[in-house]
Parts: sequence; C-alpha cells; structure tokens
Amino acid sequence: MNTATATTSNDAPFFGFWLYLMSDCLLFGALFAAYAVLHGNTFGGVSAAGLFSLPYAFVETLLLLTSSFLCGLAVLAAHRNRPKLAAAALVLTLALGLSFLGMEVFEFHRFVAAGHGWQQSAFLSSFFTLVGTHGLHVAAAAVWMILLLVHLWRTGLSAGNLRRLTLLSLFWHFLDVIWIFIFTFVYLWSVL
Repeated sequence: MNTATATTSNDAPFFGFWLYLMSDCLLFGALFAAYAVLHGNTFGGVSAAGLFSLPYAFVETLLLLTSSFLCGLAVLAAHRNRPKLAAAALVLTLALGLSFLGMEVFEFHRFVAAGHGWQQSAFLSSFFTLVGTHGLHVAAAAVWMILLLVHLWRTGLSAGNLRRLTLLSLFWHFLDVIWIFIFTFVYLWSVL
C-alpha cells in the first residue's frame, strides 16, 4: 500500500509537468499560427528576407543544441551519482543558454535600432511575440538552473534535486525543440 502511494506521489510532479509542457505546446502552436498568417503583412516595411541573418540564427541554434547535449549529460551524470560532473555540465548549459539569450537580445536591439520594432507591422509584431516568448522561457529556465545549482551545492544529489534536474532537462529539451521549429519556420523559411 505504501509503495503504491509513494509511486503515485513521485509520479505526480512528472505528470503535472507534462501537462504544463502540453499547455506550452498550445501556446507556441497559436504563436506559430499567428506568425504564419501575418508574416507577409509588412505594411510596406521590411520583410523577413530583408531582415534576418541565417548564419546568425544558425549560431544561436548551435548554442542551444550544444546546451541540450550538456543538459542531458548533467542528468546522466546525476543518475550515475557523479555530482561534480552533473554540476559542471549544468554550468556549461547555463553559460550557453545565457549566450543564446544575449544573442537574441542583441538581435532584437539591432532590429529596433534600425527602425524595425514590433509596432511597425503585423509581421514584426508576430515575430517579436513568437521569438520573445521563447526567449522568456529560456530566461526562466536559466533562473531555474541557477537555483538548482544552489540546491546542488547546499544539499548534493538528493532525490528532490534529481527530480528537479530531470524536470529542468525536460523543459530545456522542449525549448530546444521549439527553437528548431522557430529556426526552420521563421529564419530558414525567410530565405527559401
């Protein structure tokens, strides 16, 4: 009886988190749909082809994909009871995630400084909303990583920290998948 209760209580955070990820799928699905409808509505301004730099977005993609690999390495190291390797991989994941965010903020700043802000056209509004929402999620995950690193430093690889790391890894991989769709649907599509 206690085993069933323990299993159910241990599975509850994972089930709840999967529900959250599914709701995020709906959110991003709506944002992708809005972008698909509005990407041609430039109001006589710049289009996607004239705005985006594919090599720049490709570097962002490489940063996130590498960070995803390192995040997976952190989980594997934690499950093998190698806390130093897990923490090191998590720190590198965080560094790459923050680098990605820095590049995204720089890109947004460059667009706005050139007069291509979100208020200029429906295309730009949908672009900034889609990519900005993803960036906010990455920023939230970065804060989560910092807090988890503090927990790992204070209490080590406890069962709770292992669960937190696993959930963080799910979230990080989810964000990487969303970025691959953004790279393909927004940046790559603009040059084809």
